[in-house]
Amino acid sequence: MRILFILIILFHGLIHILGFIKAFAIADIKELSQYVSKSSGIFWLIAFLFFILIAFLYGIKDNYWCSLSFAAILVSQILIIYFWKDAKFGTLPNIIILFVAIAVCANYNFQRMTSIEIRNILSKTNNIEAKIITNEMITHLPESVQNWLSNSGIMGKLEINNVFLKQNALMKMKPEQVNWKEAKAEQYFTTRQPAFVWTVNIKMMPLIDVVGRDKFKDGEGEMLIKILSLIPVVNSKSNDKINSGSLQRYLGEIVWFPSAALSPNITWEEIDAFSARATMTYKGTTGSGIFSFDKNGNFKKYTAKRYRGGEKVAQLTDWVIKANESKVVNGIKIPVKMTATWKLDDGDWTWLKLEVTEISYNVIKE
Repeated sequence: MRILFILIILFHGLIHILGFIKAFAIADIKELSQYVSKSSGIFWLIAFLFFILIAFLYGIKDNYWCSLSFAAILVSQILIIYFWKDAKFGTLPNIIILFVAIAVCANYNFQRMTSIEIRNILSKTNNIEAKIITNEMITHLPESVQNWLSNSGIMGKLEINNVFLKQNALMKMKPEQVNWKEAKAEQYFTTRQPAFVWTVNIKMMPLIDVVGRDKFKDGEGEMLIKILSLIPVVNSKSNDKINSGSLQRYLGEIVWFPSAALSPNITWEEIDAFSARATMTYKGTTGSGIFSFDKNGNFKKYTAKRYRGGEKVAQLTDWVIKANESKVVNGIKIPVKMTATWKLDDGDWTWLKLEVTEISYNVIKE
């Protein structure tokens, strides 16, 4: 598809050179029946050069091409209107190029926004002196949590202050959706000042991608989902329900960086030999959930009552993260394959199947 688009740009650009050739009588161009002045010929040449440059920049993945394309399309379309009788069919490739350029520019702006947000949360982890996790630091915790932390392999290692991970995922956007949609996601966490930024790209259909960003920072959450990085379909700003849900998500995902269980923002309460309730409070936002483990200290599932959305009508609903496979990655045992399920009145809605494909600890700097 990328090569096809480059060919469209090049062919469209080459058509423009015909106006320059006719204006300067370099050759007889019978396809152009209208008179072309030399001044008009210069503009046909300019449009030609614009499109050749755009094709080159697009080919080398330089995002400047999308901004330059707006100028090229403007010049081209003015010429097409002026020479409408001979050039009207050039409007179609201009529309195609414009559509793609708008989508690419929107995606570039989306990526720039999330990059700024990521740099902002990571800047808070600079100059933090990490501590070594010792047995004395976990003795106050419920036995099941102690077993989990010991089994995870964090004992004797530096506490985790920041995290980067990549995920492959399958998603269902609605309970009634039949087919799974493929997605790729990246996520950054910080622990001393709890925060995360999660970005996802979902393949909805050919040529149609949906991008999303979920964020938790300073005790507040936000969710943004856009079609083609352009058309917002979800734009949930900070409110009590969004904040609580984002905090509970963060809490459930500490299984990827277990030393966060020692955070002063989290308190633990024993339920039985294999489960404990964690309650997290941060900057006015509170949430809790139950962590369940097996007899060997492996994390099995996390259950919380969470708002499904931030609207006034949103109700507390059971939300379950279940581990399907765990592995030792970078010396720490974590769940690498998981599902997320909403327990709805009319049945379970497993909306997410994910696999952690890459994870790094304490390596991210501003």
